[in-house]
Amino acid sequence: MEEHARLFDCIVAGDAKGARALTEAALANKVDPNLLLNEQMIPAMREVGKRFEAGEYFVPDLLTSARAMKASLELLRPLLASGGAKPLGRVAIGTVKGDLHDIGKNLVAAMLEGGGFEVIDLGADVPAERIIETIRTQHVNLVAISALLTTTMASMKSVIDDIIRAGLRNEVKIIVGGAPLTQKFADQIGADGFSDNANGAVELSRRLLGAA
Repeated sequence: MEEHARLFDCIVAGDAKGARALTEAALANKVDPNLLLNEQMIPAMREVGKRFEAGEYFVPDLLTSARAMKASLELLRPLLASGGAKPLGRVAIGTVKGDLHDIGKNLVAAMLEGGGFEVIDLGADVPAERIIETIRTQHVNLVAISALLTTTMASMKSVIDDIIRAGLRNEVKIIVGGAPLTQKFADQIGADGFSDNANGAVELSRRLLGAA
């Protein structure tokens, strides 16, 4: 096995130090950054997602693998940008106004980035105005919003309604998530999709943006 191919194993194992070292070595040996991303890193995160769905991995495992992915991606990002490589999509993600819970949001953001998306993390307690501004100024094509509290779920519909009023609804896909949500609720508020886990959110985003 070529040395850089071990990058897949490091990311799956959540070995951030090893992943970074292997990435540095591969780049020093003139390995194409796109090859590292598309043949090692993204497949590794997909494997992590599969293990999570199978009950073999848990949230801490996802987080450590995501950190390993990001350790490598930090080295690749400037090279990919200079080479004209495009992400699968540009995602704005945040927790709705009034909701300060962001662990789930952080996990989804990490998994999206590990899946080949460019992620703009707006944080927690995000007002609709900031989401709309981000759509306008950052050329976002997917918005991911979450809520953990039943009392803040209504804010999701307000965000979507405000996006419609701003004339931007046709420019973005909108996905929602969070413990109290259901597919029925997502349909009622006019979202394009719902996922109850981070891996599902990545696959949903791929489908919605035609990258599956």
